[in-house]
Amino acid sequence: MSSTRKAYFVGGGIGSLAGAAFLIRDGGMAGSQISIMEAGALMGGSLDGAGDAESGYSMRGGRMLTTDNYECTWNLFKSIPSLTHPENSVFDETLEFNAKHVSHALARLVDSRRAKVAVASMGFSVHDRMELLKLAIAQEDSLGISRITDHLSPSFFDTAFWSMWVTTFAFQPWHSAVEFRRYLHRFLLEFSRIETLAGVKRTVLNQYDSLVVPLQRWLVAQGVRMINDCTVIDLGYKTNGDSFEVIALHCILKGTAETIQLEDGDLTFVQNGSMTDASSLGSMTAAPAKLKKTHNGAWTLWEKLAEGRPMLGNPAAFNSCIAQSDWASFTVTLKDPGFFDQMQRFSGNEAGTGGLVTFKDSNWLMSIVLAHQPHFANQPADVQVFWGYGLFPDRIGNFVPKAMADCTGAELLQELCGHLRFDLDTMATANCIPCRMPFITSMFMPRAPGDRPLPVPPGTKNFAFISQFVEIPMDTVFTVEFSVRAAQMAVYQLLSISKPIPPVTPHDKSLHAQFDALVKALQ
Repeated sequence: MSSTRKAYFVGGGIGSLAGAAFLIRDGGMAGSQISIMEAGALMGGSLDGAGDAESGYSMRGGRMLTTDNYECTWNLFKSIPSLTHPENSVFDETLEFNAKHVSHALARLVDSRRAKVAVASMGFSVHDRMELLKLAIAQEDSLGISRITDHLSPSFFDTAFWSMWVTTFAFQPWHSAVEFRRYLHRFLLEFSRIETLAGVKRTVLNQYDSLVVPLQRWLVAQGVRMINDCTVIDLGYKTNGDSFEVIALHCILKGTAETIQLEDGDLTFVQNGSMTDASSLGSMTAAPAKLKKTHNGAWTLWEKLAEGRPMLGNPAAFNSCIAQSDWASFTVTLKDPGFFDQMQRFSGNEAGTGGLVTFKDSNWLMSIVLAHQPHFANQPADVQVFWGYGLFPDRIGNFVPKAMADCTGAELLQELCGHLRFDLDTMATANCIPCRMPFITSMFMPRAPGDRPLPVPPGTKNFAFISQFVEIPMDTVFTVEFSVRAAQMAVYQLLSISKPIPPVTPHDKSLHAQFDALVKALQ
């Protein structure tokens, strides 16, 4: 490989950070030859976490991790040193943390009486079981662009299983049957423990502080250039028949137009699309602004590239219906332990040992989760932080006569206390920051073959996509693993690295896992 070859990453999400690490670790590229260009002020993309005790903490979401899956992610983080104990890797510290704080949710579902719902049974009828089995064993190509509701009857969506599965993975009934089927196979181990979330692993802090920051610091130490406030608005390219070669990057860097000319051998990696595009934050007194995809422009580059080029995918399949891809989240900062104390008594879980507490009769399908404290690197010892979200932000609340998307932080706390029957005084010190995310489940939208491009599309010479909107057989979107695996696949293919990529573990082929899932389905 030429020592002068350069690599450019468009977008600073976990996929780009991972791709840069694979270039260095496995491709032998010097970090000084790698640039990561991010439109925002921070790297990390959707794995965000910001704020302080005075202004309030916020994070748009939290990704579920397991050590039974996430093969490429842990392969990467075994190479990244811990910030607090550099002699250990991020993977090592994560394992040690989870050995001390074992997940076993005791209040997974709560009903309108504020009673914990018995979840030993999944609530399936014989008809539900037969339909679910039929969908699980269907060939993927036979499902086409069908939706989950095309295969499962209305009664299925009233089961305890559905309430727990969808709030763990954020599916909606109108989402892709193909993706739902992939989840059933990829996360078969979670099927038999969905009521306790015993398979879920957590990072020591939020995923920005625990994954993004150590990876970014390692990359910077290797000489990688992190360029913020830099929006790539177009690519210059040349074509020859079916071939596609990038020759320039057209950027807006800190408000000034710039063009980067690529030399022979240089590589470009683009994060096509964004599930957190056009997201916005509110406050205790203001609801989040309702933004559209033109606001941040994260989809624009992909739309330009894909026009007239089917091998580069079809972004319209994912970004054309906000009503079917949005939900709202909120982060609460507390300076009084009263709420955490009451939740511990009610749920039976200390913070960090439970899982999502879902209010199954909530019009918003609201859930909250109390992580181990502290949850942020700069969080004082006398401050607590928790996170929650609702899958139906367009519906009127049970206790607040407004759609969740239109609520202030104070109104979200009022709704939450209503479900828990907690006195609102519990929230006297609370600062709740709501967040609207119009494209957060856009990757789950029904899709046809070809709507998601391959990481390295056919005919491209020096170009790859890294995102939640590429096609990886057998793997599942809306996971950190999907972005990291896409990055590893792209880097290895463009550099012709022969080292094998960790395969997707076929838990669905395990007789033990199949038996456990069958027993659970029959309960």
